[in-house]
Amino acid sequence: MRGAGGVRRIGTARVARSDAIFVHRDTPENNPNIPFEFDAKNMDEAKRILAKYPPQYKKAAMIPLLHLAQKQNGWTSISVMNYVARFLEVPPMRVYEVATFYTMFNRNPVGKYFLQVCTTTPCQLCGSSKIVEAIESHLGIKVGETTPDKLFTLVEVECAGACVNAPVVSVNDDYFEDLTPEATVKLLDDLKAGRPVTRGPVSGRKNCEPLGKQTTLTTPPPGPGFMVRDDL
Repeated sequence: MRGAGGVRRIGTARVARSDAIFVHRDTPENNPNIPFEFDAKNMDEAKRILAKYPPQYKKAAMIPLLHLAQKQNGWTSISVMNYVARFLEVPPMRVYEVATFYTMFNRNPVGKYFLQVCTTTPCQLCGSSKIVEAIESHLGIKVGETTPDKLFTLVEVECAGACVNAPVVSVNDDYFEDLTPEATVKLLDDLKAGRPVTRGPVSGRKNCEPLGKQTTLTTPPPGPGFMVRDDL
């Protein structure tokens, strides 16, 4: 565009920057010298996963193998990524590209219980902000932090895909649904004490059926020809 006097002006906008660092930097707890390999049980599982793919396409097993390795290690370190690259016989950069793209791979250590609170619109409307406040208050941490005893890590996530049972918190691989602040605190206490917990809705429903009495489809459906003209 040209301003007064015919002088050309160039407009610029601030560059949006992420708070995530995708370039690896060696640290005492995350460097290539720390050994990692599948244990006997996971090695058998890795071979079963690999057998699902043709040999020439075995790199397609990268995501399930990374997930398997993260479950064993607790998070996806540089050693985990390098090991998976060797396992699949691909350049390490191919694994780095995947691990830094998908947020399911934690590239920094997390607590024993990884708490992911869904704060997308349906959960927000059902009180997910109160769930976040309850966790922060009870554990004494903020979103993105880990408790000093390394037991809990708290993060916010986008849609967990369980909107009917909002609000939802996933603990590692298990979903806990229909939560209230009180139920959330009890869940945290049970996890900390090592007591058994039941995944799924805490409201008493078994899946995602209506809470209370059924309000739709309460009568037998009409048969063929319903509301169709007689002359058709």
